[in-house]
Amino acid sequence: MMKPFFKELCEKIVAQDQAIRFVGISDEEGTLEADAERKGLKAIFSPDQRAEYAITAANRQATRLRWEYLLGKISYATSHYEKIIRATIPVADENRRLSHVVLISFDPKANVDEIITKKIIPLIHQNVKNYK
Repeated sequence: MMKPFFKELCEKIVAQDQAIRFVGISDEEGTLEADAERKGLKAIFSPDQRAEYAITAANRQATRLRWEYLLGKISYATSHYEKIIRATIPVADENRRLSHVVLISFDPKANVDEIITKKIIPLIHQNVKNYK
């Protein structure tokens, strides 16, 4: 069952830019809490594949957080595929313990860095108190 706050946030993120295809929010275990996609879009992944991706993305983000003491705080990570660009943004508590992961898919030629840093991360930070 989707949580209303997370569903609303996913829809707000999708509305930030035409290049955003899909947004999902998972908990630290990789359970997809909510998602939204661009209207009229033919999804690449099935719901089961999205759930599987959320689990692997949460595991990867937890691993990345473990290396922050050497590398510095992570803002987001991207993977560039032929058909899409995927990004994950960790949401962590004050002790850098993973709370949630925001999963985003973009069109392949999107200016991902600008969209994430100027539109999506500020929106997430405005709403971070509601993640608990």
